[in-house]
Amino acid sequence: MEKIKQLLLVLVASIGLGSFAAAGETDNVDPYENINRATNSFNEVLDDYVARPVAKLYTNTMPDPLEKGVVNLFRNLGEITNVINDLLQGKFGQAANDSGRFLINTTVGVGGLFDVAQRAGLPRNEGEDFGQTLGAWGVAEGPYLVLPFLGPSTLRDAPSKFVDNFTTPYTHLEDESARNSVRAVSLLSTRAELLELENVISGDSYLFVRDVYLQRRDYLVKDGAVEDDFGDLDDY
Repeated sequence: MEKIKQLLLVLVASIGLGSFAAAGETDNVDPYENINRATNSFNEVLDDYVARPVAKLYTNTMPDPLEKGVVNLFRNLGEITNVINDLLQGKFGQAANDSGRFLINTTVGVGGLFDVAQRAGLPRNEGEDFGQTLGAWGVAEGPYLVLPFLGPSTLRDAPSKFVDNFTTPYTHLEDESARNSVRAVSLLSTRAELLELENVISGDSYLFVRDVYLQRRDYLVKDGAVEDDFGDLDDY
């Protein structure tokens, strides 16, 4: 019951903040750049000394098939969030596709380690989250924000992360140590996937990441109905 109350509060806050953002929206997408850069520097130090070294060790020691299996496992769990947001956006065909993927991969795919659904004609889509749902409902993205530990976001997407956390199955594990362990593996797997993209960053890394993030989010909210110069960086 307490989690439901928290969820409702975040929903109301998300829509309220988005409305506020729409009312005061200007051409400046990054009015808090100084604060964002400071937070980004903190995140980069943390990444340089902790996340990246651990991710490299993970990639170098983990057999490729097993590493791919872990990626598939967490993507399969993410289908639940996809389905919920598909329905909230009225994408019923996509909801059926993603539901089918979850059922097939959870059973025949051994809990999601293998993407059997892809071979069965149910392709993986680019993913849906509550930030995209709010965007589809007309809530403005608001200013760009860099969150400690979490990285790029916007005024609309930041509180939405809590809602997506609520729809992630392993966050409801009763055992706190087990919950934190699964979350750590998920973050490690995600960071390892990003290693190969580091070489594409050029110039001011802060500006590069900001522009990629904002354009990519716009692309996802509009289901590809915009020109996307960063189409090859789907997982960035």
